[in-house]
Amino acid sequence: MEKLKYKSVFDAIAENSAEAADMKFRADLMLVMRELFEDQRWTQADIMAALEIAQPRASELMTGKLDKFSSDKLIGFLAKLGYQLQPHYHRNQPDGTAEIRCIVSRI
Repeated sequence: MEKLKYKSVFDAIAENSAEAADMKFRADLMLVMRELFEDQRWTQADIMAALEIAQPRASELMTGKLDKFSSDKLIGFLAKLGYQLQPHYHRNQPDGTAEIRCIVSRI
């Protein structure tokens, strides 16, 4: 029996690499938001007020229910929290490749 190898759990459960990348992006954003909320010592009521969402949605966000939130929705939540994502394309890396970076800044 051949042993399968994956870069991440998302590669194992997604149907293709684009879906895996989206799932990983959403998971990363949700983890960052949860960390921010925990650092601020926010309650679910604080989260609900800041993001203008109902309690079940705040709970789903905090427990990492990926299937409940699109990338667009999570990016919108970041905006409500005062942050924006700014992708940048960088040519001419030392190894001859190009790179895309995402800077997160306060609005």
